Amino acid sequence: MSTVSIRRPRPVQTNARAKRKPSHYHHGRLREALIRAGRALIEQRGLEGFTLRECARRARVSHAAPAHHFRSVGDLLAEIAAQGFDDLAAAMDAAASQERDPARRLAALGRSYVAFALANKAVFELMFNRGARSNDNARLEASRKAAYVRLTEGIGAVVPEGSQATRQALADLAWASVHGFAMLALGGELDGDGMSGAAFTRRLEAVLHIIVEAMAGRRAR
Repeated sequence: MSTVSIRRPRPVQTNARAKRKPSHYHHGRLREALIRAGRALIEQRGLEGFTLRECARRARVSHAAPAHHFRSVGDLLAEIAAQGFDDLAAAMDAAASQERDPARRLAALGRSYVAFALANKAVFELMFNRGARSNDNARLEASRKAAYVRLTEGIGAVVPEGSQATRQALADLAWASVHGFAMLALGGELDGDGMSGAAFTRRLEAVLHIIVEAMAGRRAR
């Protein structure tokens, strides 16, 4: 009796590389992916824990890939700061849109400024840390100025007869006040009131009231 040999089919070899998900870089999304990963990294670890290598790892690309879009760590941080100013401006717009009275709108701008700072501590600190990032970034400069314009326009509505120089001086005064209040809160310097609760809210509202009343009083004179 003759025997019949049965050939077993060879196992199909799969290409492991073909199964891998393509990186963000090969899909043209590396820049956005790095900015998103960098912001999340800063929010988690702060500026002290930020590295370009870890940022690239979180974006699922090689540590050399960021060089295709950013010359240095400072350039990437500048883009993250610019995004922070864009988000701040959007938050101020949203708050102002809820108020029709110019004085109340100005107070809402200050309130939203402080709220943004407290909700985005690490990014907010980066936005005003010129030593940590590149400062020759055109988008960063445009975003920073756009956020500042919200304040000057809000003051211009309260003091419409004021000159450009006067409005700028008043904007600087208001900015220094709300920014200083936010930084004091972030640093835990407000006598244990923390960054929320009734006591904190009363202190913030008192500062905003004085700012608005001073400017509205100037208009009345």
